[in-house]
Amino acid sequence: MSKVAIVTDSTAYLPEDLVAAYQINVVPLVVIWGEETLRDNIDITPEAFYERLSTSKTMPSTSQATIQAFADVFERLLSEDYDILAVVISSGLSGTLDSAIRAKGMFPDANIELVDSKFTSLPLAYMALAAARAAKHGATLVECKKIAETIRDHTQVYFAVDTLEFLHRGGRIGGAARFLGTALNLKPILQLVDGKIEALERVRTSKKSHDRLIELLKAAVFGFERINMIGVVSAAADTSAAKLLKKINKEFNAEEIMLAKISPVIGTHTGPGTVGVAYVAGVDLLLPE
Repeated sequence: MSKVAIVTDSTAYLPEDLVAAYQINVVPLVVIWGEETLRDNIDITPEAFYERLSTSKTMPSTSQATIQAFADVFERLLSEDYDILAVVISSGLSGTLDSAIRAKGMFPDANIELVDSKFTSLPLAYMALAAARAAKHGATLVECKKIAETIRDHTQVYFAVDTLEFLHRGGRIGGAARFLGTALNLKPILQLVDGKIEALERVRTSKKSHDRLIELLKAAVFGFERINMIGVVSAAADTSAAKLLKKINKEFNAEEIMLAKISPVIGTHTGPGTVGVAYVAGVDLLLPE
């Protein structure tokens, strides 16, 4: 039976211990800052990114993971006799999937499958993690792909941003554009729909928006006997994230609770102060015997 390797991208921002434990391969997207080209989470960490962002006179932009970056990872894994599953950031947010498709084309006889996660951050991380856990237990390439796709159909992320300025400037604002021009004290809550950012509602003050995130979680997972994962993500908002995590630990009976930072590439578009909550519910992740 062939062994399966899981590939994802840096916007998943999986903790290093999980990456190591399940041998997950991470391909970086790119932050472009002036004349510098910085690999996401390799050449610049979230802490360094937000510190620099607070004082920089020039704003960064981003670029998709390169074809060559995927090709290098694919070549190495194929030389080690792996089948490959790559689960990447939504094609509605980045051209990274296209890079993976082109890299796959360089190995026409290889067993490589690609999944458009339709998400980023924690939902993407959980898809890659669940597939990697299955692979470690001997799941086939087809089984691993099905797990990732099933999770994709049972997940969502809600996030509150301090301002829409960064999403607007980066061209990722999508359906949230209708909130542009909103009074500064109204905080937008957004979600991902079919891989693109959509506006959900507006809430007065950051505290109320964070409370509303918990209410949205409760409504989303209501009725599910199994809550696979609930998590919190943040961009330079550690205090707010910790408060949300405390509420989640108290109010939800999830099999797995995760806390993660938003990677520099995603932070370029959401801006500092962003917090989000994500869930996966109703998925039977039976592992191979």
